Amino acid sequence: MLNIGDTVRVQIIRINRDTQRISLGMKQLESDPWDGAGAKYPVGAKLSGRVTNITEYGAFVELEPGIEGLVHVSEMSWTKKNVHPGKIVSTSQEVDVIVLEVDQDKRRISLGLKQAQANPWEKFAEDHPVGSTVEGEVKNATEFGLFIGLDGDVDGMVHMSDIAWGISGEDALNLHRKGETVQAVVLAVEPDKERISLGMKQLERGGPVAAQAGDRLNKNAIVTVTVLEVRDAGLEVQQGDDGATGFIKRTDLGRDRDEQRPERFQVGQKFDAMVTGFDRSKKPTFSIKAMQIAEEKQAVAQYGSSDSGASLGDILGEALKARGEQK
Repeated sequence: MLNIGDTVRVQIIRINRDTQRISLGMKQLESDPWDGAGAKYPVGAKLSGRVTNITEYGAFVELEPGIEGLVHVSEMSWTKKNVHPGKIVSTSQEVDVIVLEVDQDKRRISLGLKQAQANPWEKFAEDHPVGSTVEGEVKNATEFGLFIGLDGDVDGMVHMSDIAWGISGEDALNLHRKGETVQAVVLAVEPDKERISLGMKQLERGGPVAAQAGDRLNKNAIVTVTVLEVRDAGLEVQQGDDGATGFIKRTDLGRDRDEQRPERFQVGQKFDAMVTGFDRSKKPTFSIKAMQIAEEKQAVAQYGSSDSGASLGDILGEALKARGEQK
């Protein structure tokens, strides 16, 4: 602003005779830009300014020579939380801001950068009404649900109870992994809470009917299945006549090696098997071997151990006989 040798007009502010110093001021000869700042910059007004300084807690924006306002880090972005302001704006950048608060006595103006932009949750609600289908990437899996990245750089959450019909929330969470692209239905959007609720099971055919069928497909349940296809790797089967389809691996066709032959089964053949889990496409997996092991343990517990003098064959025979009578 000044060079050596310039002639300037100044005002005497203080005289200190002890130190032989005179304090001068130049700005005092000009009008104070903060006079009437409250009327000049009303709350809610949208202004343009230049970023003059960036700190850890925010960025300073010059509205006019002599007047700067602070954009606190919490008011810089709708979606970028807990990031340094320098990753959002740069020095000398021209930005649009909204006046949030003016304290003329303290010469402070609070500004908002994100308020000058569209609220992404409100825009999402306009573009994707409740009931519409969206697609996104699984950003994170927590103990209570999945977070899905959506349009507008916002996230939606699928509660574990809305991932799949007929299985527990814990099992449903294991069906998906971070980075996977999935589809979901918009259940609710709350812009004021920055919250989007999604559902994945609502896209499944059958809906509540599938949920009722799922009551019979709890993990470790014994169900009757029908062979749909015989493959080298195992059997494609269906629970009941119109239930869920699943797969039995070759190694799960029986405990003995001789039983682990898919060719010993025929299409249309029915038998009992245990539900051992669900794959990533939410199809159940079955096992004859797991059912045999579980029945053997139950029989030993009910009819006694081999220490009682009864052979394992006798124990299983009694168990199978009792099971046949129950049927």
